[in-house]
Amino acid sequence: MPQSIHDRDTSKDVKTAARKLFAYCRANDWAGYDPYDALNSKLFMSLPVLQSRVPRLLLTQILKRSPLNIRRVLQIPKTQNPKGIALFLSALLKAPELCAGEKRDLVGSLTQVLVTLRSTGTAYWCWGYSFPWQTRTVVVPRGTPNLVCTTFVAGALLDLYEERGGSEHLEMAVSAAEYILKELFWTDGSAVAGFSYPLPSVRNQVHNANFLGAALFCRVYKHTGDERFLGPALRAARYSASKQQSDGSWAYGEAPSQQWIDNFHTGYNLCGLQSISRDTGTTEFDLSILRGFEFYRDRFFRDDGAPRYFHNRTYPLDIHCVAQSIITLLAFKDLNPDNIRLANSVFQWAMSHMWDDRGFFYYRVLRFGTVQTSYMRWSQAWMLLALSDLIQKSDVQAEQPRTRDLKGFVTV
Repeated sequence: MPQSIHDRDTSKDVKTAARKLFAYCRANDWAGYDPYDALNSKLFMSLPVLQSRVPRLLLTQILKRSPLNIRRVLQIPKTQNPKGIALFLSALLKAPELCAGEKRDLVGSLTQVLVTLRSTGTAYWCWGYSFPWQTRTVVVPRGTPNLVCTTFVAGALLDLYEERGGSEHLEMAVSAAEYILKELFWTDGSAVAGFSYPLPSVRNQVHNANFLGAALFCRVYKHTGDERFLGPALRAARYSASKQQSDGSWAYGEAPSQQWIDNFHTGYNLCGLQSISRDTGTTEFDLSILRGFEFYRDRFFRDDGAPRYFHNRTYPLDIHCVAQSIITLLAFKDLNPDNIRLANSVFQWAMSHMWDDRGFFYYRVLRFGTVQTSYMRWSQAWMLLALSDLIQKSDVQAEQPRTRDLKGFVTV
């Protein structure tokens, strides 16, 4: 169908916001703060109290939840995060018009940043976060490679390979997949299979990690035909698909402490399953996708377009959920003809409630206020990717009527 006037107006607003957001991120050299960067504090690094688990957890949670950004006072530096850089790279490949007028190749520059930020001490190409972080059980040193960071960087390199070619980009992505296969994939000999996260020694059964790792393996398999990746990918995906609940949802993981259901991890699961199905040509996950997406649409959106964080309560309204909602709705636009309208409504809600005219998005809307902190990876990188996806999809949609008018049919 041709775009309505409302859709065309939204498309214009999306492009305007994307350009301002791009300019903001570019001006900051793609570096910024992160919700979990408390342990980067130079003020507290040398304090003995932070050499134990509970104080590190408390400091991280206090800073993450604080309505005021006091990172400058705590001497926490802005950093370039490999996952954030990967998201920026994928965004610019989706919407190259954002780079118009740049004197240098920003895609090439971001790729070189990823080369610089690779984890050291291993022969594989792999990546970790730009801050140390404390989980419930272990502390993860800054730069330690992990599954999630590595899958997103490898995915961006494959985006680059598919768009521009270059065997070196494919080779880096394959090396990342080999790291995950040899260091992180595990099975207990039964139907249980997965990927260790955040460290090789931690055998969590986390479903979005399984789907992300499996999706990367299948994408590498598509480009290389290397069947070493296919069996483990399907094994991990089948295990997590089997843990889908009767209403179509997934808990975050299988541990008693992981029984929440949230927006963006559910989006990861669905997009991961879609990628696995597309790259292997299998239909075995179709029912899981249909049931999961029905749950997603029914439970994670208010009538005004605001995306809920959790399936059973509204607050907090988080910018990461805004971005992943747009991405997920557009990825499954063929399952529901209303998805594009809803994705535009999510965008419009975010512009009304979470946009700063200086060119960035706020972190969270709470019941009694808004946390206006700008986070580069968590907020801006994800939103630039989501807006680039909206631009790409709206441009394709706008072109379809012209194809029909000229040739009498619409190609899809």
